[in-house]
Amino acid sequence: DKMGGVFAPRPTAGPHKLRECLPLMLVLRNRLKYALTGREVNAICMQRLIKVDSKIRTEKNYPTGFMDVIDIEKTDEHFRVVYDTK
Repeated sequence: DKMGGVFAPRPTAGPHKLRECLPLMLVLRNRLKYALTGREVNAICMQRLIKVDSKIRTEKNYPTGFMDVIDIEKTDEHFRVVYDTK
């Protein structure tokens, strides 16, 4: 249950398995509360402000997986993706 809603963004093909990753949109919007809508997440990504594992990612559905580091250049914040199994 990614969001509890009817629709959820599907992560694109990438370095992590489909069932073991979260799209960048869900991390920025639902977990970190940097955006309220998917359109805002898209705007943030297209400004090239987000780095995943120290590479700029402009794809809003890029799969972020276990132990990935998400850097936000503008606020100088760094987050590591770690799952809580509870």
